Amino acid sequence: MNIPMPPIRAIVVDDEPLARRGLMLRLARLDGIDVIAECANGSQALGAVAEHMPDLLFLDIQMPGMSGFDVISRLQQDNMPMIVFVTAYDEYAVAAFEVRAMDYLLKPIDDERLADSVERAKALQAGQGAAADKQQLLDLIIGITGKSAQSVSQMLRDHTGGQSHQTRLAIRDGAETTLLKIPDIDWIDAAGDYMCIHANDETHIMRATMKELESRLDPATFQRVHRSTIVNLSRVEKVISHINGEYYLLLAGGQSVKMSRSYRDKVDHFR
Repeated sequence: MNIPMPPIRAIVVDDEPLARRGLMLRLARLDGIDVIAECANGSQALGAVAEHMPDLLFLDIQMPGMSGFDVISRLQQDNMPMIVFVTAYDEYAVAAFEVRAMDYLLKPIDDERLADSVERAKALQAGQGAAADKQQLLDLIIGITGKSAQSVSQMLRDHTGGQSHQTRLAIRDGAETTLLKIPDIDWIDAAGDYMCIHANDETHIMRATMKELESRLDPATFQRVHRSTIVNLSRVEKVISHINGEYYLLLAGGQSVKMSRSYRDKVDHFR
């Protein structure tokens, strides 16, 4: 017997009364979601989240006094809801994904996109990754708070006893940003203060340290095989040993990556 899931409890935050009311009316036509409060500014939103502990926050970005990003940065970690940004501006999309927002809806909101966003929230609420998604929302809060990646990672370990891992990397190149799917990465090598990320027959350059980038990848899939190299284990087709104790990993695309002697215990991952 299937037990029906309780509806998503949502709060709508927007400084424009008509926009707020319009979104609430459209949400009322969807199944499985209840709007439990509405807020006209960031300060009200913080109070409503503390009082109602919602599952989901529909959050405007540009508001007087406190922006949507400011609201996220001030939320308590133990009551962080899923976040859907709702805005008339597409320029904040990258920043929204960097703070692990669940979705980003542009005004005027398309009915089908709104329904899809609610369905995704319901799937997460049903246990298909909700806990991980909320922790990932905190992972890149560095973009707002200015904290270092190491301190944010430590914060997550302190609160979860483990570590969450991203599904995409935001790689900036001047005015452009590529949202690279992490499973597409073949291997990564260091070049000074930059990381060369090889994926889909292209090389993307990202300013980061090897330790920082390694902490953002799932060790079940990505392993460091050299002081300056991380490899996607699923891409390895052959392990070739040499008499000096080193190994070479032959990847699916034909590339050969050296595994140093100090990392040779990682060969166990391929047995």
